[in-house]
Amino acid sequence: MSHGRKNAFLPLVATLGVQALVSMASTTVPVFAPVAAKQMGIDTTYLGGYVALIYIGGMFSSLMSGDIIIRYGAVRVSQGSLLLCALGIALTAIGTVPLMVLSAILIGFGYGPVTPASSHVLIKTTPPHRLSLMFSLKQTGVPMGGALSGVMIPVLVIYCGWRNAALTVGALNLVMALLSEAVRKTIDDDREPHRKIHLSGVAPFKLVSQDPQIRRITVLSFLFAMLQACLTTYMVTYLTKTLGFSLLRAGLALTVSQAAGICGRIIWGIVADRYVQPRKLLNALGILMAVCAAATSMFNHSWPFALVLVVSAVFGSAVMGWNGVYLAEVARLAPAGKAGVATGGALFFTYLGVVVGTPVFVGLVALTGSYAASYLAVGAPCFVMSVLLMRRPKEEESVEYAQSG
Repeated sequence: MSHGRKNAFLPLVATLGVQALVSMASTTVPVFAPVAAKQMGIDTTYLGGYVALIYIGGMFSSLMSGDIIIRYGAVRVSQGSLLLCALGIALTAIGTVPLMVLSAILIGFGYGPVTPASSHVLIKTTPPHRLSLMFSLKQTGVPMGGALSGVMIPVLVIYCGWRNAALTVGALNLVMALLSEAVRKTIDDDREPHRKIHLSGVAPFKLVSQDPQIRRITVLSFLFAMLQACLTTYMVTYLTKTLGFSLLRAGLALTVSQAAGICGRIIWGIVADRYVQPRKLLNALGILMAVCAAATSMFNHSWPFALVLVVSAVFGSAVMGWNGVYLAEVARLAPAGKAGVATGGALFFTYLGVVVGTPVFVGLVALTGSYAASYLAVGAPCFVMSVLLMRRPKEEESVEYAQSG
C-alpha cells in the first residue's frame, strides 16, 4: 500500500491515542486503589491479583486477535478494545469485589488486541527505514497512559470521588472509539470480510514457534517483561523498606526510571533504524538491564541519591525502552499480512513474563529475605540469554537478515 506509506503520521497518531487510552484504563484502579479499597473494606494487597487478571486477559485476547483483525480491520478491533476497557473501568464504580474481578478481565481482553492491531496498521503504512522508530513512538502510549492516570486520577478523586474518576476514564475511552471512526475506512481498506476466524490461538503459536528468529526474541521479551514488572512494582518498596528512603525520594526514583523509559523507547528506535541491527540491539539492552539490576542490588546508604537516580534512569531506559524495537522486529519478520498474528503470538509470552515476574520476585524475597538479592537473581537470566544470542555465529545471523529483508 504505497499510498499508506506516504502518510504514516495519521496512523501513528490514531494507534498512539488508542494505546494511551487503553493503558490509562489499565492503570486507573492501581492509582485510586488506596481510597477505593478502604471504602470497600478490602486490603490493597489484592491489587496484585487485579493487575494479574488484566495481563492474563491480555495474553489470551492478543493470541486470538489475528484472524479478527484481518476480518474486521485493525481500527474496528481497536474500537472494540476501547469499548471493553470503557465498560470494564466503569464497572469498578459500582464497587463490589465480583464486579472488580469482571472489570479486570474485560480490561485485559480490551488491552490484548490493541498492540497486534497497531502492528498490522504500522507495518503497512511505515517506510521500512523508520519502522523501529514509529513502533517505539507508538509504544510511548503505554507510559503516557500511565502518566495520565498518575496526573488526572488523584485530582478527580479529590474533587469528584473515585467512582466518578472511573466513569471519566470510561468516557474518554468511548470518545476515542468515536474519534477513531474518522480513519477507519482509510486504514481498514485491507480487511477480508469472509476471513474464517480461529480462536484457538494455534496459528500465532505455530508462527512464533516455527520461526527461529521470532522465537529467539520472544524468549528475550519474556525475560525482559519479568524484569520490567519487578522494577515498576517493587522499586518503591525496596528503597523505602531496605534503604529507609522517604516515600517522596523513592517515588522520584521510580518516576525518573519511567521518564527515562519514554525517552529510551524513542532513542532505541532511532538506533535500531540507523545504526545497529534490531536483534543485536535487543541483546545489548538485555545485558544493560541485567547490569543495572545488579547495580540496583548494590544500593546502600553510602550511595549519593543522585547516583541512585542515574542508575534508575539507565535501568528505566533499557527495561522500559525495548518494546518498540521488539514489536517492530516481530512485525518485520512476520509473513506478509501476518504482522497482527505474529504480534499476538509473541505478546502471549511477553505478557506471561509480566504475570510470572511479580510472584517469582515475591517468592525470591521470601526465600532470600532480600529485595537486593532478588533483583540480582531476576536480572541474571536476561544477561545469560542475551550473551548467548549475542555470540551466535555471524554467518548464521547474516543469512537470516538476508532472507528476512
